[in-house]
Amino acid sequence: MEKIGIIDLGSNSARLVIVKMFGDGHFMVEDELKESVRLGQDMDRDGFLKPQRVAETIKTLKMFRRLCDANGVERIIAVATAAVRRAKNQRSFLDEIQASCGLKVTVLSEEEEATLVYRGVINSMDMPKGIILEIGGGSTKIIYYNRRSILNYATLAFGAVTLTDLFKNDGTPKEQTAKIEEFFVEQFKKIEWLSEVDPETPLIGVGGSFRNLYKMNRIVRKYPLNVVHNYTFATEDFRSIYEMVRELDVEKRKRIRGLSPARADIMPAALAIIKSFTDYMHIESFTVSGCGLREGIMINQAVPLTVERPISDVLGYSLTSLVKYYGCNEQHIENVVHLSIQLFKQLRVLHKFPRSYLKVLKIAASLHDCGYRVRYYNNQQHSRYIILNSPVYGATHREIVLAAFVAGCHKKEDVPAADWAKYKDIVSDEDLDVVKKLGVLLRIGESLDRSGLGVVKSINCDVLGDSVIMKTEIASDATLEISQALDAGGEFKRAFKKNLEIL
Repeated sequence: MEKIGIIDLGSNSARLVIVKMFGDGHFMVEDELKESVRLGQDMDRDGFLKPQRVAETIKTLKMFRRLCDANGVERIIAVATAAVRRAKNQRSFLDEIQASCGLKVTVLSEEEEATLVYRGVINSMDMPKGIILEIGGGSTKIIYYNRRSILNYATLAFGAVTLTDLFKNDGTPKEQTAKIEEFFVEQFKKIEWLSEVDPETPLIGVGGSFRNLYKMNRIVRKYPLNVVHNYTFATEDFRSIYEMVRELDVEKRKRIRGLSPARADIMPAALAIIKSFTDYMHIESFTVSGCGLREGIMINQAVPLTVERPISDVLGYSLTSLVKYYGCNEQHIENVVHLSIQLFKQLRVLHKFPRSYLKVLKIAASLHDCGYRVRYYNNQQHSRYIILNSPVYGATHREIVLAAFVAGCHKKEDVPAADWAKYKDIVSDEDLDVVKKLGVLLRIGESLDRSGLGVVKSINCDVLGDSVIMKTEIASDATLEISQALDAGGEFKRAFKKNLEIL
C-alpha cells in the first residue's frame, strides 16, 4: 500500500487530502486539511499575487508538508488553479514554494482543470449526462457532457473571491448580488453552446459553495442523512436561502448555521452565480457532488485507465473499495451478493419489486458484514450505521438509506421504529415492506454461505401452493448452510406468506 498527498491550491482555499492507495485500483481518503488562504484576493488590480497572500500560502503549505511527513506520505501531487494560472509573478511564487517547502506545484491549464473536475464527477455519480457548474474562488467552470464524454466546457475568469472584490463598492449586499447576476447573464450569452444543451440535462454543482449550501439547507430541512454527495436541491429551496443570505451583512452571515465563517464574505457572490445560471438555463433542481478536481486526481492515480475512459460501474467500484477498506471477507461478500441476487430474481413473482431494487440489495449484501469492524455483537446494527455514513458512490440517498436498513435487519426482523422515523423525508411507510423482504432475502443468501467456502453454488426456487422450495446446487456438504438458512423460515413466512423449504 502507498500513501499519497494531494494538494489543491485554489484561489480561495488550499486543501490537502491524504489518500491510501490499496495497490489494486482502489483507494480511500485517510485525512484532510483545509485553510482559507485567499490567494486570489485583490489580484484584479494589477495581476500580481499579493505578498501577504503569498506568505499565508507558504505557511499553509509548510503545515501540509509536516502533516504528510508525519503520516508517512510517499508522494505529494500539488496542483494550482486560476489565481496562480493568471498571476504575473507565477514563476517567482512557484520557485519560492519549491525552495521553502520542497514542493513542485503543477499549474493546471483551463482544459486540464475542467477535465479533472469532470472525472471526479463521472467516476462517482451514476449520471451519464449532465452539466457541471464548478464555482471556485477565481474562476467558474461549466462542463457539458453526454454519454460519459465531455462535449463542451467553458472557464469564466470570475469566481466567488474575484467577484466579491469586483463589486464590493456597489451598494448593499443585495445590490451587489443583483449586479453580479446581471454581469453573469452577459457572460453566459457569450457561450454559444449553452443554447444547444438538452433542457432535460441535470445540473451538478461542485465546489465549497455548493457544499456549504447543502449544510445550510440540511439544517433548515432537518435532513437526517449527513451525506453531501448526490444531495438533490430544489431550486425553490435554494432561492429562499439566497434571499436570506444576501440580505445580511458579513457579521450576521458568520452566525448562519452550516455556513463556514471563512466563506461568509464571498458566499453571496457564489450564490448569485448559481441564481443567474439556474434562471438562465431554466433549471428546477440540481444535485450537489462532493467529488471534483481532487477526486479526479485520486481516481487517475488509482486507475490510470480512467484517463482514457470512465469507470463503467460506479457503484460496483465504490462497493469494492469499501469492502477492502473495512476488511471484509471478499470471497464471502461475492458469494452472498450472488446468492441474494439469485433469490431476488427467482422470487420476483412474490415480491413484485422493480429491477431497480437490485441496487439496494447489492449495496446491503456487499456491506452487510462491515459492522464486524466495530464489534461482533449487534454487528448488523453497526453495519447500518456504517452504510449510512460511508461514501457509497453511484447510489441515491434513498437507496443508501434503504440498503442500510436492509443490512441492519438481515440477522433478524428488526427495524426500530424510532430509527426508521428519522428518515421519513427520504423513505416512506411503504418502503418498510421493501426493507423487511429484502432483509429476509439477504439473511438467506448470507446463511447459504455461512462457512464462507462457497459450498452453495446456485439456487433454483419453485413456488408451489403455500410453499417455496429452494433447490441448492452444492459443491460439498451444505448441512451448516441449509440449517442456518432454514432458521429464517419464520421471517420468510411473515414477509412472503409462504413456507420455506430448502433442499
